[in-house]
Amino acid sequence: MQRATSSPSVRSAGTPVGARDTRGYRAFTVFNTVALVVVSLFMLYPFVTVFAQSFSSPGAIKAGMVSFWPVGFNLDTYRAMAQDGLFWSSYRNTLVYTLVGTTIAMVLTTTFAFVISKRHLRGRGVLIGVAVFTMFFNGGLVPNYVLISSLGLKNTMWAVVLPGAVSVFNLLVMKSFFENLPQELEEAAQIDGLGWFGIFGRIVLPLSKAVLATMVLFYSVAYWNDWFSAFLYLDKNELFPVTLFMRNLIAGASSSASEGAAAVGATTQAVSANIQAVTMILTIIPIVCVYPFVQRFFVSGVMLGSVKG
Repeated sequence: MQRATSSPSVRSAGTPVGARDTRGYRAFTVFNTVALVVVSLFMLYPFVTVFAQSFSSPGAIKAGMVSFWPVGFNLDTYRAMAQDGLFWSSYRNTLVYTLVGTTIAMVLTTTFAFVISKRHLRGRGVLIGVAVFTMFFNGGLVPNYVLISSLGLKNTMWAVVLPGAVSVFNLLVMKSFFENLPQELEEAAQIDGLGWFGIFGRIVLPLSKAVLATMVLFYSVAYWNDWFSAFLYLDKNELFPVTLFMRNLIAGASSSASEGAAAVGATTQAVSANIQAVTMILTIIPIVCVYPFVQRFFVSGVMLGSVKG
């Protein structure tokens, strides 16, 4: 019997022709890569410029000579910041506010999201409705200030930490993620004798590392960058976060530039620009250092929690 031979031009059944083999897909990949590189360069340009200005002399900033590289290397502003005790106390306050606030927010968000993800729960719709209502409507600035003051939270850490403890957007994303987890895992855990706390701590949370890391990043960045709550509720300098300290420093430098515009306004404005650049660099350094460690969870965490499978 003659053995049939396959033609070399015909692929075997196990290796079908895919979209990646087409010329259109390769062209799209090249175009997409180039477009993303261009967009990334446009997004990085302001950061690089600010970084260069922070190490440049006021005269070079005044002359508009600073773009990608520092001109007239200058560390005076960094030295002044390093010798300022109030700056370091503000930095410590921000670290405490961020760690405590993120911990409280994650505990409240994960437990609330787990509860409302159970479709058999009575009153589930009411709980979701209350949460969504607060996403679009709030009491306003004055009622919030009166509430914080009446609760005795003014000039305390809790005035900064507690008002933003639950983000409804993060809550809904995590709720959707929990809903997509296999129901069979919880049923098997119940058969083995686990209660709801055991299921939540030993089954759900270990399977939710991606969305948990994403929510930690969201809350950490929000607490780290928040200055308005401290501006409203804190009157003592020793309680200020670093963002409010920087805001007051920039406001003072800008005010000095405006008052001295008649005589040495240009030079003062250049010094103000150098101070602003230094403060922005010092503020964003911790977040930039932390982000690479959670970036790999970022996309998968958001997509898994927002797309219903």
